[in-house]
Amino acid sequence: MQIKILGCSGGIGADLRTTAILVDSDILVDAGSGVGDLPMDALLKIDHIFVSHAHLDHIAFIPLLLDTVMGFREKPITVHATAEILAVLRTHVFNWKVWPDFNAIPDTNNPFLQYGEVTLGETVNIAGRKFTALPVDHVVPAVGYHIEGDHFSLVYTGDTSSCDALWAEVNRMANLKYLIIETAFSNAELELAKLSKHLCPSTLASELAKLELANFKDQPEVYITHLKPGECETIMREIVAADVGLSIEALRAGQIFNI
Repeated sequence: MQIKILGCSGGIGADLRTTAILVDSDILVDAGSGVGDLPMDALLKIDHIFVSHAHLDHIAFIPLLLDTVMGFREKPITVHATAEILAVLRTHVFNWKVWPDFNAIPDTNNPFLQYGEVTLGETVNIAGRKFTALPVDHVVPAVGYHIEGDHFSLVYTGDTSSCDALWAEVNRMANLKYLIIETAFSNAELELAKLSKHLCPSTLASELAKLELANFKDQPEVYITHLKPGECETIMREIVAADVGLSIEALRAGQIFNI
């Protein structure tokens, strides 16, 4: 299984794209502005979208994707998320006011958009590729995802603050190879991070200390996502200074992981 990072920035700007992850050629995990760099033939291949939460930087290109490919596909695109997240999408996005309700186009019996409800701990198997929703703690209903391949697995936290329940699940994953975790703010913005339920380097260090490294076959590689534009160097410098004893790098658009 190949996982390609289409976008991982906490904001926009020249060469910056918000969160979107492409699994093989047909599955997205979140659909921020990184989706917009895909050519038409790649957009047409996307059949499934797993959503971590309904904040705009993670879902902005779902409506645009649907509108772009609708006339060129015969089968619907499935958006997978928890009931709470799907309710937000139905009520606030696909409501005929912000965007057409593709769940009723061309009609309710043959919709172009269909919803797939997931629950925490439930594994969705798509042709042998396994996606499991993980508990996280954000200001809106949110989940992370455990993505399992034939050899290794990857955890993407989405947006989160401190969450013991997340680490209880992660510590059971003996084949975990990659951990993609957010750190949106610098330490100087600790109070803002707490208010918005994001991590900063000091709270990231506390969270990573909850990893029980003896449980894993190999030490997981840690990649930092959702860095705020203009603060990336400061945040990464503070993370390095925290010296948590793990391999930690900033996630990059275009990066590929094979699991």
